[in-house]
Amino acid sequence: MSDNIIVEWDDRYLIGIPLIDEQHKELIRLTNNLYESCLQGDEAARENFRIAIQGTVDYVKFHFGAEEQILKNVNYPEFTAHKKQHEEFVRQVLEEVKNFEEGKKFVPNIFVRFLRDWILTHIAMVDKKYAEYIINLKKNGGLKI
Repeated sequence: MSDNIIVEWDDRYLIGIPLIDEQHKELIRLTNNLYESCLQGDEAARENFRIAIQGTVDYVKFHFGAEEQILKNVNYPEFTAHKKQHEEFVRQVLEEVKNFEEGKKFVPNIFVRFLRDWILTHIAMVDKKYAEYIINLKKNGGLKI
């Protein structure tokens, strides 16, 4: 792994839904961009973080919206719990942004590690579960995609 990235994409993170897999790759790219800004020194990190965080928040909301629409369309039985995890994540992100705006030290580094850990755990456990549901639905003729 390069010194300038905090997480490297690995095909084991693929869930088998191309649209979502591409969005997950983008989330990892954005996480690495934020991490790189943290390596540039305090003032540069703060300025780059300020710019990058808005793009990351916007993209996360876009991704969650796409994912939730898919889950609604297939009547995913754990939709409510999945959506609740998304809402909790957004709440935590907004809390970190507030900390950043209040000038708390090292928040960009803490935030990037939180983002990395949450994304990888969420993909590996929660997203793979709904992907399996969708793949089984398709195999059994219950979904035409």
